[in-house]
Amino acid sequence: MTPMLRSAKRPLYQETGGVVLPLNMASEYMGRMEARLRDTLRKPGVQINRIGTDIVVILVRPSFMYTDKPEISQMGDELLGRLARVLREFDMTWVEITGFTDAMQNQTHAIALSKDMADRVGVYLARNRVHPIRMFLVGMGSANPIADQSQVGRLTNLRVEIRLSAIVQ
Repeated sequence: MTPMLRSAKRPLYQETGGVVLPLNMASEYMGRMEARLRDTLRKPGVQINRIGTDIVVILVRPSFMYTDKPEISQMGDELLGRLARVLREFDMTWVEITGFTDAMQNQTHAIALSKDMADRVGVYLARNRVHPIRMFLVGMGSANPIADQSQVGRLTNLRVEIRLSAIVQ
C-alpha cells in the first residue's frame, strides 16, 4: 500500500469515526500491538515480524484454510477470530491483506487463488467487526516466494501476509 493511497484513504477513515495517531506515538503503539499479537496468535503456521514500525503477520494456508477446498477451516476460524479481536483493540492501523501462491500453477490461476485467499480473510475480519475502510486486499500470485518449491516449501508459499501499519497524522 503506497503512502499516497494511505493519505487518500485517511479522510474516509476519519469520516467514519476513525482516530489517527500522532506520529511520535506510532512506534510505542505498534510495539504494544506486536506483543499482543505474539501472545494471542502463538501457533504453528503463524509468523509475526516487525519491519520498522509495521508488523507483518504471515499465515500459511494450512493454518487458516482447508488445503483441499477454498474455505476457512475450524482452526482458521479460531485463529482469525483472535486476530480480529486484536485488530479491534488496536484500531488505529491499516490492514493490508495480501495473498500468495506457489509457483507451480499458471499465473492467471495463481493471481485468482491468491486474491481469493486475501478476500476470504478480509471478509472474515469485516464480519468480525474490523472496519473494512481500514483494509486493502491484494492477490500477488506466485510473486515473492519465501520458500523453495519442495512439497513443504510450496505449502509455505501458499500464504496470506497481513501488514499492519499505524494510521498517523
